Amino acid sequence: MKANRFFTEFFSINYFILFLQLTLFGSSFSQIAEHTVNVNDFAIGKTISFESRVLNETRELNIYIPNGTSPDSNKVYSVIYLLDGSKDEDFVHIAGLVQFASFPWLNWLEETIVVGIANTDRHRDFTFPSDYEHPVYKLKNRGGSEKFMEYIQNEVQPLIDSTFNTHQTKILIGQSLGGLLASEILLKKPEMFSYYIIVSPSLWYDNESLLELEPQNNATVDAVYIAVGNEGDVMKRPAKQLFKKLNFIKTEHAQIMYGYYKDKDHGDILHQAVYDALEEMFMVKGK
Repeated sequence: MKANRFFTEFFSINYFILFLQLTLFGSSFSQIAEHTVNVNDFAIGKTISFESRVLNETRELNIYIPNGTSPDSNKVYSVIYLLDGSKDEDFVHIAGLVQFASFPWLNWLEETIVVGIANTDRHRDFTFPSDYEHPVYKLKNRGGSEKFMEYIQNEVQPLIDSTFNTHQTKILIGQSLGGLLASEILLKKPEMFSYYIIVSPSLWYDNESLLELEPQNNATVDAVYIAVGNEGDVMKRPAKQLFKKLNFIKTEHAQIMYGYYKDKDHGDILHQAVYDALEEMFMVKGK
């Protein structure tokens, strides 16, 4: 009888303690839940939409602005133009990379605006006309790169220059078909940008005909960084060939660089390659 009474009292006391703890926890939680919670948007820049007369459609630019949505009016900014710059593509992580690289304790990349050129039809915009049918890579719509280059040169760049305090340092980043377009701009209109970061360019397009063009010896190009991963001969060989061909435009002040990433593939090379390219380009030049 005494044993049964002991266990009954023991468990009664413990149940009471557990009940008390749950009651107090619930009361505390209720007090926390009753606190006013303010939820605000966290903006890293702006989105600009406008009607392109060149392309005859509405186009969108995502713009990362250092230190928030209002640039320092006393500063003049370099500008990175990012192909595949939609919000659900490469804009957010490249903007974060640029912010990180410009932290004052690193001190090798100045604060830089990033302009993400959002896509509507990248197959059309990033390719020149071609009747060649690749046995593996199929593109349904193609051939609009000339108009797209005109759009960048005559609409996007003037809009950015008139909206922000910018100087002549213009950097282009393109990967895959974006790398094909970046290569085409470099070979045909090199004066559009002073720095080119070309990652895994799809030079297989049109049976590699872009590699038949002769580079222009243009003094406006300060640096070119070509990167490719472990992506098979169809990607590696043409990228290396482009690097060798571009040595023609090399001048005393220009850099032509090549990076091979054996532990990266087409899907994960961009972030590391862009960081390395910016570091090589601007740390070496002391900016």
